[in-house]
Amino acid sequence: MSHKMSQPPSLLNKWIQENNELVNKWKQPEKGRDTVRQDHNQPHLKWCSYEFHKLLGIIQGIPPNSDYTQLELAVVYNAGVCATAQAQFSEAELFLTQAAERVLQVTGGETGASDPLVCWRAVLKSVENTHLHPSVLYLVCLQWAIWLATCQLKTIQEFQEEMPSLFETLCGGVGDGAISEARSKSSNIPLMVMDPRRLIELLQICTSIALGAERLTEGQSSEALTGLQAASSLPAPRALVGYTHLLSGSCLTHMRRPQMALQCYRKALETDSRCVCALYQSMLIYRQLGNTQAEIQALRLLHSTLMLPSATDPALASTHLLSPSSLLCSQSLSSLLSVPSALSVLHSLALKCLLCGRVSEGVEHYLDLLAVLHSEDQQGLHTQDATIPRLPELYLEAGAALLMARRPADCLALCSEVISTTLELLPEKVVLEEPEERREAETRDTEGENRVAMVLWTAAAYLLQGHCHSHLKDWKQAVTHYTRCINLLVKVRLKKRDFQPQFSSADMDVQRGKDLCVLQKLKGLSLAGRGISFTQTDKLKEALRDLQLSLQAFPECVGAGLWCGEVLWRLSRRREAAACWEKTWSLTTQSLVENLPVYLQEPQSGPLLDSAELRHRIQELGPT
Repeated sequence: MSHKMSQPPSLLNKWIQENNELVNKWKQPEKGRDTVRQDHNQPHLKWCSYEFHKLLGIIQGIPPNSDYTQLELAVVYNAGVCATAQAQFSEAELFLTQAAERVLQVTGGETGASDPLVCWRAVLKSVENTHLHPSVLYLVCLQWAIWLATCQLKTIQEFQEEMPSLFETLCGGVGDGAISEARSKSSNIPLMVMDPRRLIELLQICTSIALGAERLTEGQSSEALTGLQAASSLPAPRALVGYTHLLSGSCLTHMRRPQMALQCYRKALETDSRCVCALYQSMLIYRQLGNTQAEIQALRLLHSTLMLPSATDPALASTHLLSPSSLLCSQSLSSLLSVPSALSVLHSLALKCLLCGRVSEGVEHYLDLLAVLHSEDQQGLHTQDATIPRLPELYLEAGAALLMARRPADCLALCSEVISTTLELLPEKVVLEEPEERREAETRDTEGENRVAMVLWTAAAYLLQGHCHSHLKDWKQAVTHYTRCINLLVKVRLKKRDFQPQFSSADMDVQRGKDLCVLQKLKGLSLAGRGISFTQTDKLKEALRDLQLSLQAFPECVGAGLWCGEVLWRLSRRREAAACWEKTWSLTTQSLVENLPVYLQEPQSGPLLDSAELRHRIQELGPT
């Protein structure tokens, strides 16, 4: 009889020892590393998870017994944390459900509740003022972690509302520090794979971040801001505190308080200098405010940060088994934290420098971009980044930048690359659908879109080559390349017969879509370029024809308008010339328009007319 009485404690100690050995084996690989990386640690985690599960099965193989319950709950916690870390949420919840049922059997509480909140309320009531209460609280924390990892934020909010005192108890810290210290020193107390106190700290701030992101996405910016500002003072890793400042800035941006938002983004960067999203959001605000220099500086810093090996999300690293990334999985948060790729930022930087007149910088960035793409292509690493233009278009943009920098030979070389790539793929004719028809179609004709793109890219390459020869004053070659551009464009046919080419660029964007806008701009610029080239060789008749056709295709072409007036003046049709100039000057245009490709801007080199001198001529002409 005495032998039977001594058996349970011996078995209990054996199981405690097995649990503690598993915990120590899990923690042993962490030594010598600052963070636990779950990718290369997965085999070890799977092994530990399996062993905890096996031990739990052995313990639960006997009927519920109060002598073993504390150990059983510790093993449930360990097995559940391992399962949650592997995103095996159903398995982890099954552990919790079974544990809750067995606790109620031991304490004599009512069982059978299917609703998790009702079940946990019953379990907590049954262990109130007992030694099992802290152990049950640990499992409630784990349940909270599962809800958070599976984006059940409404359930968490219900939990907060229905059991506010319990929630406050959890947030005030579960368990006793003395118990935790005793766990580390005694072999008779079950160890845990993750300190529940650290888990609760992580859950608090991660929940605040997730709820803030959800409220922000739903348009509740003020409510989200209040919660995030409160969360910024919680004890947590710096990267997560940085997230609270970052999302506070997003709230203020939505509330149209850009300066206050910038202050939050600065706090985010002060908290964690690798918070690339704060840099990105700051750049967007500078763009919105029209602060071009600050925008360029932010783009440059963002690109250099993205190029660092540590540019991956710093919150992904963790010193605990459950990492912040495993708890912050909501689509709302992912969208708010998204940043463009380093290549996309470099392209934006190159284009912005070009558009604001910092041409030499823009050229260098374009060349860097092409060098990276070329290197990746050679190594077989390059995949098309949807946030940047396709390679032929990038070549054309870089070519336009080189021409602006007075490097026509380099521009010619890049355009030749585009032509050699696309020329053999050009179709005999292309049908261009209008946007309304594309929306009506169930599927998009990707092959048809590629055919249109090939024609437009090749035509644009010939256009730039025409500009280069015009810059070099080689008028014969200029006419040849502008003509090649025009001959390609006539291959494009519009599907609708009621198409009228005479419309403004604003109408192009709204009514015809980008391809139609590009087509008409190419027609206008190539005809204008050829017409201007004809004026340089005194072929005024041909020049007038092309310049007038250019204005029909693209009425806002300033060069065509001024040179058309010049040709009319030389043909002694001076009143018509004056009217043409006056009409051209009355147009409100931008020399560089960001919604069109940069290679479709009017050339700033080649033969130019002095508007002051033209106005002087009109004055000398006198009134009608």
